[in-house]
This record gives sequence, C-alpha cells and structure tokens, in this order.
Amino acid sequence: MISTSPMDDTVDNLILDLLEWLVATPRPYAEVLDAWRTSCPRLPVWEEANDRGYLESHHTSGVRFVSVSELGAGHLRTNRRPVLVTGPDRPASAARGPS
Repeated sequence: MISTSPMDDTVDNLILDLLEWLVATPRPYAEVLDAWRTSCPRLPVWEEANDRGYLESHHTSGVRFVSVSELGAGHLRTNRRPVLVTGPDRPASAARGPS
C-alpha cells in the first residue's frame, strides 16, 4: 500500500488550484511566476506542475503565455470538475467530466 504524506496532498491540491486558475484563460508567464513560484522546497507547485506536463507555454505578440496542457486538463477533470480548455492552437471547447 502506497501512502502519501500530508505535504504531498497539499502540493497536489495546490497544483489543482493552479490548473483551475489557468484553465479559463492563458496568463502571461511573469504573472504566473509572481503568483505561483515559491522558494519553499516543500511546496514546489510550479515546478511539479511543469515536471508532470500539466502546463504549456507559447508566445503571442512577443509575450510568453502559460496555459493548461491536455494532460493537465485531464488531471483537473479527473480530480475536480469539468473544465473548459482554451489555448492559442485550440478553440474553447467544453470538456466532459468522467462518465
């Protein structure tokens, strides 16, 4: 049996919060880092979300934006609620939750 520590649960919940914050609209990279980057080695929310492939970045008019990847949207759907995924290369489309 695999057990998780309370800190793992905290990071996982914060990652879900980050994904919810980004899912409605991509945000500028600087804004995301200001809001989510931490120097606390026990709460690596930004780093974990990136390492897990839940985020993607793209440039629009010379500005770097961050959005939720398809993998991140799937993780959010599975663990929270249905989401609307938007991005530069895909139109807004309602994502279905688990059946």
